[in-house]
Amino acid sequence: MRETPNWATPTAHILRNRPDTAQLYFSPAALQGMARRFQDGFDGLVTYAVKANPGEEVLANLVAAGIRAFDVASPREMLAVRAVCGDAALHYNNPVRSPEEIAVARRLGVASCSVDCPRELDKLEALPKTTEISVRLALPVAGAAYDFGEKFGLDPERAAALLRKVAARGFVPAITFHPGTQCADPAAWGAYIAAAAKVARAADVQIARLNVGGGFASHRSGAAPDLEAIFAHIRAETERCFGAQAPKLVCEPGRAMVADALTLATRVKALRDGGAVFLNDGIYGGLMEMRDIGVPGRLRVIDPQGRARTADPVSRVIFGPTCDSLDRLPAPVPLPGDIAEGDYVLFDSMGAYSRSLTTQFNGYGLEDMVTVADLV
Repeated sequence: MRETPNWATPTAHILRNRPDTAQLYFSPAALQGMARRFQDGFDGLVTYAVKANPGEEVLANLVAAGIRAFDVASPREMLAVRAVCGDAALHYNNPVRSPEEIAVARRLGVASCSVDCPRELDKLEALPKTTEISVRLALPVAGAAYDFGEKFGLDPERAAALLRKVAARGFVPAITFHPGTQCADPAAWGAYIAAAAKVARAADVQIARLNVGGGFASHRSGAAPDLEAIFAHIRAETERCFGAQAPKLVCEPGRAMVADALTLATRVKALRDGGAVFLNDGIYGGLMEMRDIGVPGRLRVIDPQGRARTADPVSRVIFGPTCDSLDRLPAPVPLPGDIAEGDYVLFDSMGAYSRSLTTQFNGYGLEDMVTVADLV
């Protein structure tokens, strides 16, 4: 699926329509280009973590780019994938599931599941023995915006014990890990790969596949990570640590896949004498994630005629549009000193989580995406 862009750029749409609600602009070309970059560079199966953006347009364009496997966390995500690709491989890597959810997974024919405790393995007993079961490993590895190991995963000793149980029960054994969100350091993957090899040897199990997770994006501020360097390091460390028993690889990018395919445009509703800016979107909408991981540096301001505001930046408090005083960004944001009411603040690289986390609190929230040929 390659949608015909409705507009050349976000600015072109803004000039014609003067949107007064927060608006997402979607570039199918950018999304498909990133999908091809992963497929060309990563030495294994590329899956997409649906949680980052489950939009039908996003899923369909990834299928058009050749993605045929998806990391899903719930029955609803499974059904969303099946709606656009009936034969897609579903990797059910949320390690905590109810019996009812597992029944749906069995009916839809999931290809793999992850586990991080014996009880969760017990719940999967009704799945076909051809199902790949990945033991999730967690290490105190630095390099990410925040640590995923606080919620999921096992230390190497317990991971080896669980891996032996997976093999003993006749499932296809595998190991999975996630280096953490927005990780740019290849060494983080290397540390996990070395630990995974030791776990497999301690369990005396030859694993079929190693899932190296996501975390490939760290570019909401500053330069994008060198994906090819990360891919090369993963390949080299897998060969070095596993040798002749090197497993097949799989990755599950979410943010890295979709972030650069969307731009969020907000409008300045008011400027206060003290310098505060009120936007028509905030932490209950497309900017929700900023409450926890900070404000990205990739933003620009244009006036209603599409001209860039270029005055020296002034740090300003940004409030959202709702009646809740908590609706503010966590730190002041540098904005052009000549910003004015009616201007548009465009946040780039906002394809991940902006849409999936938005609410309709107080009647504010993101509407359908507008398709554009180019986001610049």
